[in-house]
Amino acid sequence: MTYPTDKPATWFVTGASRGLGLELAKQLLERGDKLAATTRSAQRLIGSLGETDTSRLLTFELDLTDEAAVARAVTETVERFGSLDVVVNNAGYGFLAAVEEVSDVQAREMFDVQIFGAWNVLRQTLPVMRRARSGHIINVSSILGLTAFPGWGLYSAGKYALEGLTSSLALEVADLGIDVTLIEPGYMQTDFLRPVSLGLPTTTVEGYAAIREMTDAHLAMPGTQLGDPAKAAAAIISVAESGTAPLHQLLGSDSYALAGGAVEALRNDIEAGRKLAETTDIAELAQR
Repeated sequence: MTYPTDKPATWFVTGASRGLGLELAKQLLERGDKLAATTRSAQRLIGSLGETDTSRLLTFELDLTDEAAVARAVTETVERFGSLDVVVNNAGYGFLAAVEEVSDVQAREMFDVQIFGAWNVLRQTLPVMRRARSGHIINVSSILGLTAFPGWGLYSAGKYALEGLTSSLALEVADLGIDVTLIEPGYMQTDFLRPVSLGLPTTTVEGYAAIREMTDAHLAMPGTQLGDPAKAAAAIISVAESGTAPLHQLLGSDSYALAGGAVEALRNDIEAGRKLAETTDIAELAQR
């Protein structure tokens, strides 16, 4: 894909009214690009943009699990702006609880946003990019899509699923002129660890005192995270402009360090299990 340099690019960004999505929206509009932004509250988004020029902004209040609504938003975006260059699946929220404490409803709600909502966006935007043989899909994952912490089982499950979906997608569209990137941030100074963006269990279970302590520590963390969301948004723009980013683009020194540890732990597990793994081959076929 060649990022347009002779005209403003058209971006479709989900979850644009808070945190990383809001920073991205501000920077895209300030640089003169065209933006279709999905949000649960267009009023909150417009208010948060302040004096930013919104003449190139198209907002959609929609539930990403409503595929028909997503389809209408994508169609209107292409009709209004004439193209679709970059799609950023950014909508999401955190959830801190032991696996045992997560209800069926809570688990399904998380996957509705992180997987099925993103999939709806992909189903509607990929045909546009495929016909143009140009475009860039950027799915915002997390370092918790590469590793896991206790208490983050539900959130990690959604991000691991997004990682698998995105990795397959990248292989499928490699010859269609469409680039695909996973963004894997560490902790950033956003609302992610505040009650407005962080789900908690409705009931807790005895025996998980360590998770309760970790929850308290995380709720006290805002303001101390290493990651700057404005710099992260700028990094995402650079990823789209360059067209040369790896599939897995880490953001933050904490994310980089944790990813390295996860890779090493996985390598150790693979080698530790090698002998038993090889015993399950059909001997005659293995010798060919």
